[in-house]
Amino acid sequence: MSEGLRQELAAMVEPAVWTWLLPHLSRDAVVVVHEGLDLVEVGVAIATDQTPAVERWIGEQLITKPTKPQIEDWSRAENKRFRALIVQPYVLVQENLAA
Repeated sequence: MSEGLRQELAAMVEPAVWTWLLPHLSRDAVVVVHEGLDLVEVGVAIATDQTPAVERWIGEQLITKPTKPQIEDWSRAENKRFRALIVQPYVLVQENLAA
């Protein structure tokens, strides 16, 4: 794994609020990363086409598309916060449970 890419992506992790994610949700680009995974590690794996790792996480439901119940919950929480990382064409998000 490229340490330079890891550092670049780590610097790109930003806080995001639910309303900011809506345009990305409408183009089916939001990917939810389980809290037990490192958001940057997932970003590196996607950016460098580490297909076996990504397929394993998908199979274990550690990276998923948002479910309808999640979207409904997030829509009810006006100030719902996330950690977000853009890895084109995706926006990787983790719920910010501390917020």
